[in-house]
Amino acid sequence: MTGRSRDLGENLVRVGGVVFVLGTLATIATVVPYLLDLPRLPSIAWGLSMMMPLGLLVALVGLFATARAESRRRRAAREAAAAS
Repeated sequence: MTGRSRDLGENLVRVGGVVFVLGTLATIATVVPYLLDLPRLPSIAWGLSMMMPLGLLVALVGLFATARAESRRRRAAREAAAAS
């Protein structure tokens, strides 16, 4: 980052990555008892596993938002260069 603050898209990518990792850990935690024949985790653990696709979705939305913002910046710079 050069002196400018992070835009919304970059923040969404970061948040999406964290949510995805937490969902991955929850998925691992819910599958391991099946593999090791341990007592099963409650249903809420399976619900937390849904954080993985949610994190992926949030990160993808952030990527698209960043790409659109960058496209707008390039277009504005190109128009400013053509006008001068």
